Amino acid sequence: MHIFAIANQKGGVGKTTTSVNLAAALAIQGQRTLLVDLDPQGNATMGSGVDKRALTTSIYQVLLGLATLAEARVASPSGKFDVLPANRDLAGAEVELVDIDQRETRLKEALDRHSEDYDFVLIDCPPSLSMLTLNGLCAAHGVIIPMQCEYYALEGLSDLVNTIKKVHANLNRDLKVIGLLRVMFDPRSTLSNQVSAQLEQHFGDKVFKTMVPRNVRLAEAPSYGVPGVLFDRASKGAQAYLTFAEEMIQRVKTL
Repeated sequence: MHIFAIANQKGGVGKTTTSVNLAAALAIQGQRTLLVDLDPQGNATMGSGVDKRALTTSIYQVLLGLATLAEARVASPSGKFDVLPANRDLAGAEVELVDIDQRETRLKEALDRHSEDYDFVLIDCPPSLSMLTLNGLCAAHGVIIPMQCEYYALEGLSDLVNTIKKVHANLNRDLKVIGLLRVMFDPRSTLSNQVSAQLEQHFGDKVFKTMVPRNVRLAEAPSYGVPGVLFDRASKGAQAYLTFAEEMIQRVKTL
């Protein structure tokens, strides 16, 4: 079982879009996949076609030890993957976890019991560095960083890499950066191309070859509760995520 956190401390960079579409694309490739929604907004849950308002059990109960992962997970009605869903309850978990032993590794413990069930586990982390994100980073073997090729993205990236180094040193010796995924890429923009070249220069083969273009169909898909790769498989965005899934499967073999 390969567990990857999809993280970036900057909001609006396509973390959830990447999480949902990569989960669906991996499932299309025949990989048994679990998508963990660690964000109280529950966007990955809704984007997978699961109604967060109708949940009786969610990741909140799992983190606090009130339910098992098996009791909380649901199958995505649109994709062929499982979802550990989230809703507003999760916002309260931050405060409630403070008094609990081993609070950083609650998610890891829950996932460890299901190591035979899945090939891939993807964790959609919230944009802030919170106790929830820390749970995601402690459970993961690696981090996938989606980022836009723009000026401010590079600043946020150095913060995130430092955070990952600290978690690696103190809490999770397995944690490393698996790769950077360029999303919302506009090849006509000089700045995009410059930043993209800088990333390749600085991070080398840590930069995934796949680039996800700006794509209206990917943006429309969540309102229908369907991953973009299933909503319009022929769109450029969907094709990019399908290619990215293949690249991930190959990269995992070399880890």
